[in-house]
Amino acid sequence: MAKIHATAIVEDGARLGADVEIGPYAHVGRNVTLGGGTIVMQGAIVDGHTTIGEKCQIFPYALIGMKTQDLKYKEGSTSYVEIGDRTVIREFATVHLGTADGEKTVIGSDCLFMAYCHAAHGVILGNHVICSNSVQLAGDVHLQDWSIVGGCSAAHQFCTVGAHAMIGGMCKIRQDFPPYMLGDMVDGAMKVIGPNVVGLTRRGFAKDVIHALKEAHRFIYRDGLNRTQALERVENDVEQFDEIQRLVAFYRQSSRGVS
Repeated sequence: MAKIHATAIVEDGARLGADVEIGPYAHVGRNVTLGGGTIVMQGAIVDGHTTIGEKCQIFPYALIGMKTQDLKYKEGSTSYVEIGDRTVIREFATVHLGTADGEKTVIGSDCLFMAYCHAAHGVILGNHVICSNSVQLAGDVHLQDWSIVGGCSAAHQFCTVGAHAMIGGMCKIRQDFPPYMLGDMVDGAMKVIGPNVVGLTRRGFAKDVIHALKEAHRFIYRDGLNRTQALERVENDVEQFDEIQRLVAFYRQSSRGVS
C-alpha cells in the first residue's frame, strides 16, 4: 500500500508501486509512474509523462516532468522523463520533459542529482552519475556512466562527458570531455589535467590500465602533437586495453571536438 499524506495531491491515473510514500503538499500527475519504495517528499512535483524506478528519493521542492523551456516546444507534444532505480534527486532540482514528440530526458540508476541541478530537454545521464550542487545541463547533454560533475559547472548543449570522467567545480563544458580523465579550470579555461586516478582506483581499475591512460594523456596533451598524430601514437605505442580503445574512439567519434 502507498502511504499518501492527507495534503498531497495524487491525480487519478497515477500508478504507484508498493510502499511508495508521498509527503505533505507534494503533487503527482496523472501520467506518472512511481516504482516500489520510491519516496516523493514535501512539496515536490512530479508531472508529465514521467516514469521513476524503484527506491528513488525525490527531495522537497524538486520538480520533475515539467514542460521544457525550449522555445521550439509545440503545445500538445508528448515527451517523457525516465529515471532509473535508487536515484536521488535533491532539493529544488529540475528535470524537464523533452521537446519533440517522443523525446526523452533520462536519468539512469544509482545517480545523485544534487540541490538546484537542472537537466534540460533530451539530457541523458547514464548510471552512477553524480552532479554536485547547481550543475546546469543544457539540452541534449550526455553524461556517461560513473561520470562526476562538480558544483556550479555548466554544460553547453549537445556536449558529452565520457564514462568515469571527473570535472571540477565552476567549469564551463563547451566541448566533449574524454572518458577516464580529470578536468578543472586553469587560467579561466577548462583543461584536461590527467587521468582520474583516484576515481579509477576506487572502482578497481588495474594499475596497468591507469598507467596506459597516463601514457595516452601524455601523447594527446603534453608532447606537442596535433590530435591526429597523438591518436596514432596512442594506438601504436600504448598497450591496447579496452579503456584505451574506448578513449581513442571517443575522440574520433566526437562531433563537437574534445577538450
